[in-house]
Amino acid sequence: MMNRSCIRQEHRAHAFDNYAGNVAEGLTLRSRRNMLKAGMLGMAGLPLTELLRARTEAATTGRPMKSAKSCILLWMTGGPSHIDTWDSKPDRPEINRGPFGVTQTKLPGVVICEHLPKQAAMLDRFTIIRSVDAKHSNHSPNIVFQTANLRAEPRTNPEAVKYPALASVIAKHHGANQAGVPPYVAFMKSSSHLAFSGYLGKQFDPFIANDACLLPKYDLVGNDTGEQTTGSLFQLPDGLSMDRLHDRRRLLTDFDRLRKGLDQNGSMDALSHYQRQAVEMLVGGRARQAFDLTREDQATRDRYGKHLWCQQALVARRLVEAGVAFVTLDLSYHTASGTWDTHGDNIPPYGGIKKGLGPLLPLFDHLLTTLVSDLEERGLLDDTLVIAMGEFGRSPTMGTQGSTDGRNHWPAIMSMCLAGGGLKHGQVIGASESDGGQIRERPVTPGDLAATWFKYFDVPTGVQYLDNQGRPRNVIDGDGSPIAELF
Repeated sequence: MMNRSCIRQEHRAHAFDNYAGNVAEGLTLRSRRNMLKAGMLGMAGLPLTELLRARTEAATTGRPMKSAKSCILLWMTGGPSHIDTWDSKPDRPEINRGPFGVTQTKLPGVVICEHLPKQAAMLDRFTIIRSVDAKHSNHSPNIVFQTANLRAEPRTNPEAVKYPALASVIAKHHGANQAGVPPYVAFMKSSSHLAFSGYLGKQFDPFIANDACLLPKYDLVGNDTGEQTTGSLFQLPDGLSMDRLHDRRRLLTDFDRLRKGLDQNGSMDALSHYQRQAVEMLVGGRARQAFDLTREDQATRDRYGKHLWCQQALVARRLVEAGVAFVTLDLSYHTASGTWDTHGDNIPPYGGIKKGLGPLLPLFDHLLTTLVSDLEERGLLDDTLVIAMGEFGRSPTMGTQGSTDGRNHWPAIMSMCLAGGGLKHGQVIGASESDGGQIRERPVTPGDLAATWFKYFDVPTGVQYLDNQGRPRNVIDGDGSPIAELF
């Protein structure tokens, strides 16, 4: 269970602290107006202006722009049981195989949990990896797989919170696929469930989208409260109009004019040009429209369903359609170690395998397959990689911590699944031992997953960042090679 002391202050900092977004000045007052200030100077700041500059340089030199790829990460916070999802052991004793049966999949001879029938029916569109090495991973907070740094354990390594998230690296080196949207967006239940930008700088932190759209509110154990979030992040306060936002732009232009004398080579003029374009794209509303579910046809909204996670998945599809490169969904009701942390029915609020994991699987099955099918029907799947995973697997023997049906943390091995991205699917990579307790063949490490992401996004595998002392460090800690079977 979670040690609350492990949630460090660094995780709570605003993504745009460098721009003094919480200082009351000019248009800025507390709450929504802070977002407008931070939005202009952050969301429409360095990542977007760099994208605009890169596009201009590409057009001038004839170099191709980077591919318009995107990724949706379904982060199953808490560590889903691999044996009770994608690595079933139907011939083992019940204490090992668990309470669930299996179902035959679209792939001959491959079975998965009986509570994932929709995925089973379209498994030719998926890849399952059954040999992921999670031995360095933990949770509360967990950031090993999200950073590819094996030392990313904040409770024992104070520097861990500075290791940049892979999604933040992608935000910096790949950027958004369209101007006017952030490169990296996340729906977050707790800051301890995500890695942040760290040494890269807070401008590459995820754009936290919890209040950017109207979504149902769920309590910590997954009950719908009947309430909705305000969706107030993009609402203009009373008395603030688009004309006044343009006044803000003109004010920035005046300051730029005062600084021109400091620059003799024209770079300040160019920067002002890109900043003006960025502000125009922000007030143009592309991001606001992507978050606005009322613009989605009712049939599609009904298809996804009313559940919070499913609605977030629909927003994720809208975001990649609008040009966001990376979206993370924190699939957890609880702010502690995570809803998938199924230790046992006597350990609330998570429950055990049957009563805790059991209700999650049909919901997850619907969310995952609806998202993949919708992306495919819209012609987006080849350019959108969908990944579902958590931080580790769970113990091969049931009955941990005094329960009869729970499973403990098991970092020795875990399973995950992928779809889309124009990669090769319809396969199972790797295998576990007969009881699911250890990797039998084809281990896949956090570095391998990171190298796969980087190859997909055209980011160099050896990409580095600078620490606070200005020393270069590799993003991937140790060895890492793209998973060859996918390419």
